[in-house]
Amino acid sequence: MKIAQVTPLYEAVPPKLYGGTERVVAHLTDALVELGHEVTLFAAADAATRARLIPVRDQAIRLDPTALKSDLAAHMSMLSEVLERVDEFDVIHFHTDMIHFPFFARHADRTVTTLHGRLDLKDLPGVYEHWGEFGLVSISDDQRRPLPLANWRATVHHGMPAELYRFSPAPQGYLAFLGRISPEKRPDRAIEIATRLNKPLKMAAKVDAADKVYWETFIRPMVEGNPLVEFVGEIGDHQKSAFLGGAEALLFPIDWPEPFGLVMIEAMACGTPVVAFRCGSTPEVVEDGATGYLVDTVEQAIAAAAHAHQLDREAVRARFELRFSATAMARRYLDVYGDLLARRPFAEAPLDDVVTPLRPHEGRSFAGLA
Repeated sequence: MKIAQVTPLYEAVPPKLYGGTERVVAHLTDALVELGHEVTLFAAADAATRARLIPVRDQAIRLDPTALKSDLAAHMSMLSEVLERVDEFDVIHFHTDMIHFPFFARHADRTVTTLHGRLDLKDLPGVYEHWGEFGLVSISDDQRRPLPLANWRATVHHGMPAELYRFSPAPQGYLAFLGRISPEKRPDRAIEIATRLNKPLKMAAKVDAADKVYWETFIRPMVEGNPLVEFVGEIGDHQKSAFLGGAEALLFPIDWPEPFGLVMIEAMACGTPVVAFRCGSTPEVVEDGATGYLVDTVEQAIAAAAHAHQLDREAVRARFELRFSATAMARRYLDVYGDLLARRPFAEAPLDDVVTPLRPHEGRSFAGLA
């Protein structure tokens, strides 16, 4: 199958530091190549991929030191490049929200669009109603709730390469928080849980410009005033095995409808259980009492974190391999692609191609003939 993967341009593929969508695209692309498919990746030139790369920008946007840049212009240029090559692919898989809809309306029947973000935004229903011909994939069932009437084709949970993370059979006595410093991620809850347990907390987190005030005025004083808390900043994939594998539990104390939560399966890959607030996708990812605990209050989270070290870390890793490997994700997407191809109308050849006899040695394509 000839498959195009079209990624956002904000982070490298995979990201050098923090980043979710581009990381998933990287792992999906490589897994599809390993399964024998012909995959083309449209991305910035700093992508590392086993697929054929079509570079559409010199580097990913966020870490580009250029002061003045336009993310809209970059993405429009990429979509133009994809459109010029549209006939080269059986399936074009977009990870760019809805920005491609007006460009590809005539080609919707050969596209799949995975939505990676939250969908409870005011202006979204009208977009997905207007361009209802585009088949959509959700990354959790819960993500669909704000748009129940959209053209959903499947839910495919994220996956990661099993070999990317080392299994850690024994933790080192601390709790971990990995993600963004933002109000909806509730790093304050993580600090409270660890403090009340009198247990060290390591925080590897990104501080976006939009969350700078929240960090400076609220979270930073909590970190600097607490000897139990160590803030290590952003980390890359090569650092995650040690960081997550050494933890007794990953704290995932969110307070918003998280569409998936990639860090949960990263922790499971290391054998580390997850203590997650029952919100958004977490009940679909965490198996309560097996790969972690689902909680509704800080008090419940404290009790869960105190007992997380008793869970079987080998079983946690085994569940990750079964449910959330990159290969498992790729096979589920292949089912989606196959369904798309089965729905596509048969393109009959013009009548002249059917009835006109071939002259000797004349080469003619019979693509499309029964």
